[in-house]
Amino acid sequence: MITGFPPVVAPEAQVLILGSMPGKASLDVSQYYAHPRNAFWPIICLLFNEPRQLSYDERLLLVQKNKMALWDVMRHCEREGSLDSAIEQSTVVANDFVGFLTDNASIRYLFFNGAQAEASFKRQVTPHLSAHGIKLEMVRLPSTSPAHAAMSFEEKLAQWQQVRDVIA
Repeated sequence: MITGFPPVVAPEAQVLILGSMPGKASLDVSQYYAHPRNAFWPIICLLFNEPRQLSYDERLLLVQKNKMALWDVMRHCEREGSLDSAIEQSTVVANDFVGFLTDNASIRYLFFNGAQAEASFKRQVTPHLSAHGIKLEMVRLPSTSPAHAAMSFEEKLAQWQQVRDVIA
């Protein structure tokens, strides 16, 4: 059983970016998107005109400064290795999104970092949000994982521009 990280959230955050569950490289160092070939931080830095060489703490401040939040759909699950396809679906326990989104009511946009995050969220979380009257604009973006090699970095960056476009 593996456990994800707590959310990173800015006061008055407008955007929540969700992954599925941190990979092994991230879990090993307790940092979101720590795999050196994951495109997440390079994309975020480019979107907000910051140098790619920021420290992890500076990256988290960049997220918060730009009214964003980071989290994962899953709080716990069983998985061998890092691939989303290896997640044992029967073991998935979702994070408390009703509580989180109630406490962070300024969040209006939810961006999924890949198909697995979207599928897990819709299966595990969406019914609970609907029951509490929580509505968000939801967009699936291409995964920034190095395992998603079907798209080039430039193609991913173009799709991820949507995050920057919705922040007021």
